[in-house]
Parts: sequence; structure tokens; C-alpha cells
Amino acid sequence: MTTHGSDPMDQQMTTHHPVTDTSVTDDSVTDVVAADSPADTSIRPFRIDVPQSQLDDLVSRLGRTRWPDELSGAGWDRGVPLAYLRELVEYWATSYDWRAQESRLNTLSQFKTTIDGQDIHFLHVRSPEPGALPLIVTHGWPSSVAEFQDIVGPLSDPRANGADPADAFDLVIPALPGFGFSGPTTAPGWTCARTARAWAVLMGRLGYDRYGAQGGDFGALISPELGRVDAEHVVGVHLNAASVGFIPWGGVDAQTTAEMTDRELATLGRLEQFLGEGNAYFQVQATRPQTLAYALTDSPVGQLAWIVDKFAAWTHTTTGCPEDAVDRDAMLTAVMFYWLTGTAGSAARLYYENMHSTPEWGQAPSPTPIGVANFAEDVAFRRFGERGNNIVHWTDFDTGGHFAALETPDLLVKDVRTFFRPLR
Repeated sequence: MTTHGSDPMDQQMTTHHPVTDTSVTDDSVTDVVAADSPADTSIRPFRIDVPQSQLDDLVSRLGRTRWPDELSGAGWDRGVPLAYLRELVEYWATSYDWRAQESRLNTLSQFKTTIDGQDIHFLHVRSPEPGALPLIVTHGWPSSVAEFQDIVGPLSDPRANGADPADAFDLVIPALPGFGFSGPTTAPGWTCARTARAWAVLMGRLGYDRYGAQGGDFGALISPELGRVDAEHVVGVHLNAASVGFIPWGGVDAQTTAEMTDRELATLGRLEQFLGEGNAYFQVQATRPQTLAYALTDSPVGQLAWIVDKFAAWTHTTTGCPEDAVDRDAMLTAVMFYWLTGTAGSAARLYYENMHSTPEWGQAPSPTPIGVANFAEDVAFRRFGERGNNIVHWTDFDTGGHFAALETPDLLVKDVRTFFRPLR
């Protein structure tokens, strides 16, 4: 694969009008990460424009799918059911409208910039309210920047959404290095910690001297680290879908178990189930991302099944069907961000890099205030999180799951507003 800057796909799929940002520099965060070499701090307007040939190729591939067999009555226990996936693929090929999704995304201001040699795609939505607090929002896997569309308006323009304008945010929503239109990565070493340092550069480059951070999944690893490496500028960090740093390692002793509430015991059960039979995807992506990339980059149905399996497992649904919790068009758009950009492999490399690097976690607790929205399917524990985090806000929800911005956007927005209100 060619490097991102010379990738023909990248040239076809984007419209760039390079401009040089002369109003700000990276000087404010030189203590966090070294300046780029060569120093390219330009911020380039970006617009998604997928060639029709790629959409036609997708439909053609879907129509030529070679389907496997299936044991009768297997349901979701052995993976995504054949009948369900065949019906979803038919919808994808005949009814799903990428152009409508693309048009909606293009109503949001988008840019690219280069940090530490890596292209970074990001949404930048400024609030109409003066004095809005800047907020950088970070997704995880298998997500994308598209996941946050339903919370952009309420967070950036609360007045227009029936809420207090004093709760307004300027939003910066970057795609992780190697994910979507930020990808692929072109060098090893892009861990969560390195990404946090890149986010500090990004916020400084945009001229934000004081800001908050929010994130889920990988974003719930990156955002606390950002609060550590750029503590001088980060006023607070809000998390959902938290795991590392908020779960026990090496088992839980009998005394701690005896002290747990009913909710904590239920959470412990879900965590043990995940570690026992739900994290095979993690092991594959953390050990053999290149091998996996061939299948997911060549087969759209393979890519779809790989991601839909997690929507089914991690959403809050009593049936196991992800569409009970998440709109199917939103789920397919998440898949499209990996398929159209060919980034299944480079996204998986984030797992590999984290697992094959010197750990940067487990440091002394950061003084940066932390708030957690703990949804029904999440596995975070306050008692374990407090060992390494300055937790000042915690909300347990009886609904919602891993994809909170899609499943329960109103609850997520309310909790973000509540957490940051005293920190402005």
C-alpha cells in the first residue's frame, strides 16, 4: 500500500484547498510533543467525495458474496446469524444511501492536518455562543467521527436545542490515526499515548489554550492521557465506555467481591464473560492485524460481519439484535468508514501498537478532574478507577451501551454538560 499522501484513493476521495494557518503555532505544547519535522502546520479544508466507481464496486462485491453454511438454530451464540446478515447485505446493496450520509457529514466543517508525520482528519464545529468551551471528542473501535452527528448540535448550539447556552462547546472531533480519513498509518508506534500527544498539538494548533476532552473506548484511554500530558490546558475529562484504568486486573479477591453492590457484581459478570469468550477480536487485532487485513479489505461482507458482531454484543438490547438499539443506517455508515478508506488493517494496528509498546499507564494519579458516564453495558468500576484517576463525577445509567452517542445521545449530552458546568 502506498503512503497516505500519495494514495490514489486519497486523491480521488478528497477535495483539498490547502491553506496555511498563520494565526497559531504549536509553541504552546512544545513541552508535550516535539514539533513536526519538517514543520507543516497547515490546516487544509476537507470534503468527503467518494468516487461512484467505489460504490459500484461495493455493490458488485456484495452481489458476488460466497456465503458459508450455518448450524440450525445457532442464533447469535456462534457469531452473526446467516439469515440476519444476508438480509442486512441485501439492504446495504439496494436501499442504503451513502450519498445521503456523505451529504449530511459534509454539512459539518472538516479539515486535515499533519501531526508527527501522520494525516489527521477532524471535524471542527464552532459554537455560535461566545465563550464556548472547546471540547475534543475521541471515538474508539469500531467507530468513526460519524458516530457523533446526533450530539454535535446539542453540544455546540444548546440554545437552538432548548438548553442553556452557557453549556455550549466548540467541538473538535478527530479520526484516530489509521482510522477512516485519517488513515492509514504510515509508520509504527501510533499508540494511545502518542495519539494523546498529537491531540495536544492539534488543540494548540487550533489556538485553544483551555479545553476539555471527552472519549469512549479507545477515547477513554486517550482522553485521560491527554489530561496528563497537557494538564496545563485540559480543564477536565469526561468518559464513557471506559475500561483500562477502570477495571480490575488479575482477578478480584473475596473481600472486594463481598463489598460489591448488585450492580458491580453484574458488571463483574459481564467483564468475566468478555474476557472469557468476547475478546477474540482483540487478540487477533493485537497480534495479527496484517493477516486480518486481507480478508476485511477484500470482502465487504467480512468487514460488515466483523463490526456488526460488536454492535450486537455491546449495545443494550434484550434480543441480541443490534438494530433494537442502533439505527441500521448508522451502523452501516460506521462500516463504510472502514470499507471505503481501506483502513481495517491500520485501525487494527492500534491494538498491536498498544500491546507491543512499553506501558505508559499506571503512572501517578493525574490531578485533572475526571467524569464518567457508566452506561448499562459498560464495564467500568468507580472503586478501581479511583486508584489512578481524580474522579469527581460518576453517573450510573440503567440503559445504553458502548455506542452511547448513537444509542442514548440525550443522556450522553446531558452528562457531558453536567460534568463540565463547574469547570468552565
